[in-house]
Amino acid sequence: MEQFYTIQGEGYNTGRAAYFIRLGGCDVGCVWCDVKESWPLDAHPRHALPDLVAAVTAHPGRNVVVTGGEPLMHELGPLTAALQAAGCQTWIETSGAYPLSGNWNWICVSPKKFKAPLPAVLAAAHELKIVVFNKSDFAWAEEHAALVGPECRLYLQPEWSKASAMTPLIVDYVKAHPHWQVSLQTHKYLDIP
Repeated sequence: MEQFYTIQGEGYNTGRAAYFIRLGGCDVGCVWCDVKESWPLDAHPRHALPDLVAAVTAHPGRNVVVTGGEPLMHELGPLTAALQAAGCQTWIETSGAYPLSGNWNWICVSPKKFKAPLPAVLAAAHELKIVVFNKSDFAWAEEHAALVGPECRLYLQPEWSKASAMTPLIVDYVKAHPHWQVSLQTHKYLDIP
């Protein structure tokens, strides 16, 4: 759908230079999705792998975030192999609703209530990022935290339109449950893509 060089704005890798490759296609259907234009699977141009690698390596950063939409609707083995052969770190942001494909240096799973994540994807996660939209999401977050590995980092992130209401609750929750960390969409505060 789109590609651009920017700063990773949220989660474990916040603040690091990263090239984003946003793939089209998503059937998870979050009501608060901020890139609904990514949902149609075949509405976006296709790019050859050498062209993607050339676009990425035209910039000094070597971290590549593959996101969507839901990127695991695609077979990602060839893409990650080409990027890693060019010296890039491959990071994915996924709902976990589809089987894992590709070779990843960092896997961020952000499960959605509309389509459950697969246990195997949760087990592989380096980072679990729960978007907090309402108070019931804390219990839902703990249910998913019980399904990831012991080394997985746990993040609670306010949904952007509810940030003023949810951020204080997240702060209090993390103070009471310090195995969690706060994640903010810093790119939105900084007004960068």
